Amino acid sequence: MRSLYISDLHLHEERPAANERFFRFVEEDAAGADALYVLGDLFEYWIGDEDLETPFNAIVVSFFRRLAAAGTRLYFMHGNRDFLLGSRFAAAAGIELLADPSVNDGILLMHGDTLCIDDIDYQNWRRTARDAAWQRGFLAKSLDERRAVVHGLREKSKEVIGAKPAEIMDVNDGAVREALRRHGVTRLVHGHTHRPGVHRLAVDGRRCERWVLPDWYGAGGYLEVVQGKPRLVRW
Repeated sequence: MRSLYISDLHLHEERPAANERFFRFVEEDAAGADALYVLGDLFEYWIGDEDLETPFNAIVVSFFRRLAAAGTRLYFMHGNRDFLLGSRFAAAAGIELLADPSVNDGILLMHGDTLCIDDIDYQNWRRTARDAAWQRGFLAKSLDERRAVVHGLREKSKEVIGAKPAEIMDVNDGAVREALRRHGVTRLVHGHTHRPGVHRLAVDGRRCERWVLPDWYGAGGYLEVVQGKPRLVRW
């Protein structure tokens, strides 16, 4: 059993290096894998499944579809950039949507943003953006209007992030322990924080580990689990 885990690719037509790395990953690294889990922020932003027909998005879908056709099971969990990705995308790409959190093969999977509870401003925004009424209002706009809104939010986000202490935007240790305790597992995999690595901790006397996936702003990488043994791969 060989499973791969990726997150925070932030694919966008203006980021050719990350895009080409993703295409090579699908064709080479992911070839023959039993399962591929995408734990959020696949795209730099996603403004609704109506945007599925744009040339770049259609290319990304085609790569997933070929991988699924070859026998790899594909799973997607929403991130903070692509939480509007829906069933139309999933059907076209051959991907199954996962709830956040989910437990698969004894591993707790999360995007990771819900663990960053010390970032009060972000958690307030997350509640707003995940509200059904807010989403209906946003999706009622034209695609051009949605892009304008997203660009404005991105610029504001850069300013806010630049003014925050780095530790506030990392996971809260208590939230991590509570997640492992609540789901009764010893391994957690997530992205979001852009701080790849493995952290070992004890929860109620159990030896646990937290694997943080790399983002693809730089070299990129993925987590590979073969027969239950994890390995973080960096390019």
